Amino acid sequence: MKSMKGMKIMKTNRMLSFMALTFFMFFMSAFSVPQPRAQITEAPTVLVRIETPLGNIDLAIDTTRAPVTSANFLKYVDAGLYNGGRFHRATRPDNYTPTPPNRPAMELIQGGINPDRRNDGFPAIPLERTSVTGIKHVAGVVSMARGNAADTATSDFFILLDDQPSLDHGGMRFDDGQGAAAFGRVVAGLDVVRKIQQQPVEKQALTPPVTILKIARVTKS
Repeated sequence: MKSMKGMKIMKTNRMLSFMALTFFMFFMSAFSVPQPRAQITEAPTVLVRIETPLGNIDLAIDTTRAPVTSANFLKYVDAGLYNGGRFHRATRPDNYTPTPPNRPAMELIQGGINPDRRNDGFPAIPLERTSVTGIKHVAGVVSMARGNAADTATSDFFILLDDQPSLDHGGMRFDDGQGAAAFGRVVAGLDVVRKIQQQPVEKQALTPPVTILKIARVTKS
C-alpha cells in the first residue's frame, strides 16, 4: 500500500512540475520583448537608362562596391558621350569559338561612346578587381572592356548574358589573370539585351551597329 501511494505521489509531482514549466514558458513568451530582425540592405546604387531603337535597358550602378569604375562610367554618362554611341559587338554560339579551359563560350553585347566624340574621352582607369569589389561576372552584369594590360579600361562596356567566372579575378580569359571590372547589373530590359545580341553580325561585329540613343541617370520619383 505504501509503495502504491508513493508511486501516486511521484506521478502527481511530475504532472505538477510539467504544468508549472508549461505555464512559465507561456508567461515568458507572452511578456518577453520581441527582438528586432536583422535588416538586409543592398548597397546604394545609381540607376541609369540606356535607350535604343530596340527598347530600353536599365542598369543599377554599384557606386559603393566599385567606386572608381562607377565614377568613370557615370562621368561619360553625365558628359553625354554615350548619346549617339552604339552597341557594336555581340558574341553567341554561332560566332564565338571557345578555347577551353581559359576561354569558354561567352555571350555578351559590347557598346561604346559616340565615335564622333572619341577625342572627348577621359584617361584610362585602374582596374577594380572582382576580388576587391565582390561583384562577380554573372548573367546580367555590366562590366568594363579592357585591353591586354589591366589598367586600360576607358569607355567601352559589355553586358553579359551568361555566367563568366573566366572574367573574374583569377580567371584566365585575360592572360594576366586579373579579370575585368564589373560595376553594376541589369535591373530591367534583359530581353532587349538578348534582342540586340541576336541582330545580324559579321564575325562578332553587329552589322549595322545598334544605336545608343541616350544613356542618362534615372531620377527616382
